[in-house]
Amino acid sequence: MATASEDSESTYEQFLDHVRRLHYVQDAGGVLNWDQQVMMPDAGTPARAKQTSAISTLHHELLTDDDLADWLDELDDADLDPEQAAVVREVRRDHERATKVPADLVERISEASSNALPVWKEAKAEDDFDAFADTLEELVELRREYAAAIDPDRDPYEVLFEEYEPYLGIDTAEDVLTDLRDALVPLIDDIADSDVTLADPFEGTYDDDTQHALVETALDTLGYDWDRGRLDTAPHPFSMGTQFDARVTTRFTPEDPLDALGSTIHEFGHATYTLGLPQEAYGTPLGDNRDLSVHESQSRFWENHVGRSRPFWDFFTETANDHLGTDATAQQFYEAFNEVYDDNLIRVEADELTYHMHIIVRFEIERDLIRGDLDVADVPQVWNDKMEEYLGVRPDTDAEGCLQDIHWTNGSFGYFPTYTLGSVLAAQLDHHARQDIDGFDDHVRAGEFDPIHDWLTENVHQHGARYRTDDLVEEATGETFTAEHFLNYADEKYRTLYDC
Repeated sequence: MATASEDSESTYEQFLDHVRRLHYVQDAGGVLNWDQQVMMPDAGTPARAKQTSAISTLHHELLTDDDLADWLDELDDADLDPEQAAVVREVRRDHERATKVPADLVERISEASSNALPVWKEAKAEDDFDAFADTLEELVELRREYAAAIDPDRDPYEVLFEEYEPYLGIDTAEDVLTDLRDALVPLIDDIADSDVTLADPFEGTYDDDTQHALVETALDTLGYDWDRGRLDTAPHPFSMGTQFDARVTTRFTPEDPLDALGSTIHEFGHATYTLGLPQEAYGTPLGDNRDLSVHESQSRFWENHVGRSRPFWDFFTETANDHLGTDATAQQFYEAFNEVYDDNLIRVEADELTYHMHIIVRFEIERDLIRGDLDVADVPQVWNDKMEEYLGVRPDTDAEGCLQDIHWTNGSFGYFPTYTLGSVLAAQLDHHARQDIDGFDDHVRAGEFDPIHDWLTENVHQHGARYRTDDLVEEATGETFTAEHFLNYADEKYRTLYDC
């Protein structure tokens, strides 16, 4: 007769096998999404919408399966080790949310999102918000329905936010956004009043092949594993994959090669996190990322605290000059990469400071859309008003305004606050990495990035989703999540650059 311990172990193994199938199906859907944004011909959308809908429905069925519910109940009383308990915690949370959502709603959301992508692309290209309005209305209604299914008595935006950051809480996100707005607006105003003009070493335009070679070299330099990745272009740069296959995309702006370099380093940060997850745990939460705040912290760490640093340009300037045909100094590249723009309309082209004002605009609009406090038809006007209020600039077109981002096309409402939460966490991780790594800047200046990779892998990547976000932050830094390090970093860096 099997002992209770043996029964529990058998239950856990059956449970784990099911969980792995869940992850494999989800990852297959990710590859289809990558293909749609990077490789698929436009006319493939009707079939792709059906395919992704089928994948989403299958994933939902596996996540709400009665056997999974039984295993979770049995494991409640089992003697689990900490890693097993973490797996059960994460799966239970997803299972409990998913069981409240009808399968047909999951299918409708997936199909609507796939169909929305080409509609958004055309509307943006034609600068025609009205052409996208009905699609956006449908996505908003579907996401409201989704939130109500999970918990009809709670703020629907809070419910959706927890899809992307389940543990820090919407109150934390709102507090951080408020703190940054209160601190950054005066800093940005002081910079605008400064007499300092930062260097601009670029003249004319730089073709795609030249820029591609530059960013490819940057990926080589930073340690991107080409055996487990690839570089492509997409209208909106992104990264996706697993610890065995983490791909990055970028895009090229003819007049500004640093735009492509910044977005490539950013996506490299995402990819290196994914590639740093434990391979032996693939298919389980222990081999999965912690969620989007932590994921974004990795991209912003590499983009801002490495790529935008002066030590990086002490190292990379000769390479950049060789590729671009420029004759700039390290200080000139450093200044050009850190210029604060008082007239920038596009989030993904924004500087490190005004970026967060863009996030606040989007956050407030999508929150009000989901809560029913804003009509879709009023989005362009409200968008433009908020841009003028927070950034002092008003879009002339909707393509430069409310149509610029892809995220609403896939129903990702609740996503945007994680961009700022990730930036804040990146600064906190950077502060502690510098305490632990002797000669941090000297390593960067010498092009030695292994110590940074090793520190991030040890303190963040290797844990997967074993810890809650707040617990992971404490494990990595020895303190609770805080915006203090970001605010100190931003104030010191930019007041020095602009002598203000």
